[in-house]
Amino acid sequence: MDLDFQVVTIMNLSPVTIINYGMGNCGSVVNMIRFIGGEARLSNSPDDVRTADKLILPGVGAFDAGMKALRETGMDVAIREAVTKRGASLLGICLGMQLLTESSEEGNLPGLALVPGRVKRFDVHSFGLRVPHMGWNEVQPVRSSVLLDPNDEEHRFYFVHSYHVECDDPRDVAGITHYGYDFTSAFEHDQVLGVQFHPEKSHRFGMALLKRFLEV
Repeated sequence: MDLDFQVVTIMNLSPVTIINYGMGNCGSVVNMIRFIGGEARLSNSPDDVRTADKLILPGVGAFDAGMKALRETGMDVAIREAVTKRGASLLGICLGMQLLTESSEEGNLPGLALVPGRVKRFDVHSFGLRVPHMGWNEVQPVRSSVLLDPNDEEHRFYFVHSYHVECDDPRDVAGITHYGYDFTSAFEHDQVLGVQFHPEKSHRFGMALLKRFLEV
């Protein structure tokens, strides 16, 4: 990890619960949050999730496998209750972002449907590009949002994915990235947020983003 961060001044950061459902890169997320001085609690308990004020849903893998894991652990119901009944803030990372939508071309199961939209497979072969989209790329903020400051000179994050989100409401789009064409790499729908990239692997840029989320 790049140790030349210089960006983080720790103030009052809210504690956050990391949802452990067997599909996420949870350890790296916990380590990054603790590195910036935040309080991260890793939990596989639906009761913990249901009563949390701030949640992160990581995710690596296939859409249906992720939804099946959430259903089998009861996390799907707990997440919906935390967000819709208690107003908890929720950040989805990579697959976690995709699971917040209604459906995916990658599978047949419905998503959590907390954000109107669906997940599409990259169609970039005509541009001579490979799938998955992997490596560092820039995110362009399209409006003011919790996660991205349009006044920052640069937003660079690490990506690994073959699918991307299409939001039904363009007002939910917070950031876009170009890979053959522009796609939604960050969204914000009320208190439900998602990023297609991995902030826990994105050095000082990821630290700044997670810090902004914890400060909400």
